[in-house]
Amino acid sequence: MVSVTPTAHNIESTTESLQEDLARLEVQKQALERELAAVTAHLGSVQRALDALQALMPSAGPAATPSGPVDAPSPAKPKPARATASAAPADEPPAKAGRSDDGDDAGKTYGKLTEQILAYFAEAGDAEIRARDVASALGRDTDSGSINAVRSTLDRLVGASRVQRVGRGLYRGVKR
Repeated sequence: MVSVTPTAHNIESTTESLQEDLARLEVQKQALERELAAVTAHLGSVQRALDALQALMPSAGPAATPSGPVDAPSPAKPKPARATASAAPADEPPAKAGRSDDGDDAGKTYGKLTEQILAYFAEAGDAEIRARDVASALGRDTDSGSINAVRSTLDRLVGASRVQRVGRGLYRGVKR
């Protein structure tokens, strides 16, 4: 009879244990892949529904929610000069121009922001610009509601063919 050394026995039992772990992990991986596919599909349908609902809203205020991932700052992109002073009416201080939380009626606020964004893109030329960079240039990057108002306005301008969406979170002015 052949005797098994303790080392050989340990290797054999470790191999069996690892094979069992491998089989269990393969089953777990397949389950997680199915779950990820289901979550991804659900995420897509929720995103489409949210986009459709936001398109129906007459204007987006500070309570608006983002319709996608938060834009990361774009490295090494040219930034045109601020457009707030040139787009604000002469009889109103630049800090107040285009702010939705100042008590102005919604129609005026929407028009000011739209004009500020269009002026910014006119200065930017053919550059691709992130929504967050537009908000920053307009002084509207103080809170998520202000940034989301810029994003919503950009989406409306894309729908009206006044601004082009050139990528996820990237916009370019339309040449007239």
